[in-house]
Amino acid sequence: MRSPLSDSDAQLIDAASDLLVRAHDADAHRVAAAARGASGEVYLGLSLRSPRVSVCAESSALANARIGGEETIEVMVSVGLRADGTAVVVNPCGVCREVVPAIAPGIRTLADEGGGRVVSVEAGDLLPMPWVRARTYE
Repeated sequence: MRSPLSDSDAQLIDAASDLLVRAHDADAHRVAAAARGASGEVYLGLSLRSPRVSVCAESSALANARIGGEETIEVMVSVGLRADGTAVVVNPCGVCREVVPAIAPGIRTLADEGGGRVVSVEAGDLLPMPWVRARTYE
């Protein structure tokens, strides 16, 4: 089920965007994520890349929430940077589409349904949606 964004959803996008603008590194940190727990607390995550292995920002945010004692994660968003430095919502990769709902059942994800239209979707609705990147890297 798709639904429009709330004010708190927009704030979550801003939190992830602010982190990525501050920490972006094309070699190490390409995506940032923000997750909001049932407590209302926001937990941030940053992708980690190395020549051999990568960790997605979504997993990083979920880990931070669990470390912070959060029992239930309600909503998550991921952002990437366009070539012009503008942060945009990006859809989770295939691995995250499996991992995120396994760790946070019932989670909603803010996703780009196409053309930059961001909506809130339930985890099951992500599977038919395409993986959207902000840009391609060499």
